[in-house]
Amino acid sequence: MWYEEYESLKSYDKGELRRLANYLLSHTYLVRDVYNPNKQYSEPNNDYRMVSRHFDCLQGYFEISGWKLEKDDNYGVISLINQFDHNRLRIDRLTTLFLYTCRLIYEEGREQGDNLRIVRTDTATIIEKMRFLGLLEKNNKVSQKARLDAQRTLAHYNVIQKIESSAWNPEGNGVLILPSILSIVSNQGINDMMLELEELRVEELSNNPAEKESKEEGE
Repeated sequence: MWYEEYESLKSYDKGELRRLANYLLSHTYLVRDVYNPNKQYSEPNNDYRMVSRHFDCLQGYFEISGWKLEKDDNYGVISLINQFDHNRLRIDRLTTLFLYTCRLIYEEGREQGDNLRIVRTDTATIIEKMRFLGLLEKNNKVSQKARLDAQRTLAHYNVIQKIESSAWNPEGNGVLILPSILSIVSNQGINDMMLELEELRVEELSNNPAEKESKEEGE
């Protein structure tokens, strides 16, 4: 039983498990490799190793309160999911679009064979990709605050990580997209989003014949 394992631990380890249980309740995801800005490379996450070592204990602890702890050692992600579909985070439209765009960039990076299943990009590239996909109107400028809020939210849940050790820069940052993004947006989710985008493009063209005609002339 998980409680017996917990009681057999030293006081320090008990304290660490309590800390990590609260961390998972707040952040949802824990990744195996984290980027060290000072050393400029990714290194093993000690918290991930601790949870892995006592996974059965923590899994049993969360289970009695309706939470499911999962571990994917292939991609190095530990996630905590509410079995009653409660405590769901509601994010704004821009953060949602930012998330989906990061997922597409992540998929492209994986196809190119990025190491450690972590894909490197930057804020400007993500915003430009959003415009290219038609998620943002060409003349619609994204405010610095909205962009910072989106990045901070995804970073809090260990979906992305900024490369710099300094605070988030309103002008943009280097960004690492972490494998936890696979748990949020599946491959099917990407396919569904691309179909929706195509339907939106067709709808926009049908509502704007002049634009359709200019596109055909360009072809």
